[in-house]
Amino acid sequence: MFNTHIKDIEKLISNYFEGIYHGNISQLASCFQKDTLIFGDINGTEYSKNSKEYLKGVENRQSPNELNESFQMKILGIEILGNIAMVKLHVPMLGFNYYDYLSLTKIDGHWKIVSKIFTHVNH
Repeated sequence: MFNTHIKDIEKLISNYFEGIYHGNISQLASCFQKDTLIFGDINGTEYSKNSKEYLKGVENRQSPNELNESFQMKILGIEILGNIAMVKLHVPMLGFNYYDYLSLTKIDGHWKIVSKIFTHVNH
């Protein structure tokens, strides 16, 4: 059962990464529960949106793929307890060095992102 959860979560995160990298809004939207809240900071500036607002921003920018960036996104950790999970990601793109923490819940048999917090870290 645990391995099934890991594989399902990895598939969700793969869709999340591919949606971001290619700017595929429908693929990316399928990863989120309706009205997921997203909080973070970019260079010290606070960021607060819901998933609809976030998706509109992704839709209105050039994707990392369109900018010929190499795909460097990766999963750093997954922790699962029952039907909830926390996922830590490294998402370098568009000149930023993002780290995402995603809260997941299994809803109607499918893992969904129910909250996202992130930051940009200079190296």
